[in-house]
Amino acid sequence: MQSNSRILAAEAVGTAGLMIGGPGSAILGGGIGTLGISLAFGLSLLVMAYTIGHISGCHINPAVTLAMVITRKVQPATVPFYIAGQLIGAAIGATIVFGIARGLDDFDTFGNFAQNGWDEWSPGGYGLGSTIIVEVIFTALLVLVVLATTHRSFTPGFNAIAAGFTLALIHMVTIPIDNTSVNPARSFGAAIFSDSDAWVQLWAFIVFPLIGAVLGVFVWLMIDDSRLEDTMVYNPALAQARDMATNAIDEVVEKVDDVTDGKD
Repeated sequence: MQSNSRILAAEAVGTAGLMIGGPGSAILGGGIGTLGISLAFGLSLLVMAYTIGHISGCHINPAVTLAMVITRKVQPATVPFYIAGQLIGAAIGATIVFGIARGLDDFDTFGNFAQNGWDEWSPGGYGLGSTIIVEVIFTALLVLVVLATTHRSFTPGFNAIAAGFTLALIHMVTIPIDNTSVNPARSFGAAIFSDSDAWVQLWAFIVFPLIGAVLGVFVWLMIDDSRLEDTMVYNPALAQARDMATNAIDEVVEKVDDVTDGKD
């Protein structure tokens, strides 16, 4: 088991790397476009996962940490160290990118720092409703993939590739909507050197990715053989609802089998 200080340090290094490679590519990368920025985010996660994954699991995202706690894959006592490392790393990474960007005479210091947002801050002019859907659904997708790749039956060594390409795919779809967060730490880092409106809208990129993380856990429990009873969201009412749904599905499958057998 890694010490809490090593977890904090690893998450800080990993999140800084994500900030430099992800938002850094958007700010410093010239005309690489949505595809290039998306791949930069995915590759940043992939590289950091291979670098610090054996130390902290390479969450580098509070939403992922929340999902890991809910599913009891990490101890609740370690959460403050994960979150502190992620926020510190986001600030360090953003500061490094800012220091480089200031070398351009025409750099718009507080207007072009890959901040997340809607309406006037949305690259495509989308509103808050679209942002909510994006952050909930696509964070759930990221969490689902991360949880699946930590399963005992998943091929060892390929989890970083799956997570990295998932993050790249998410950005390809959602950058035009709200500049893609699915990561409260990433949004916090970008807001530090952005217009004040980025701080006004930051709450959405904290709240909705965390809601998406919880949704991702429930989707994972629907398709995986892990038990609801082994997670922090277990309660008797949920277990009863799960059992009723499972029985209903089994009855439908049985009836379909009977009809199929009769035709044969």
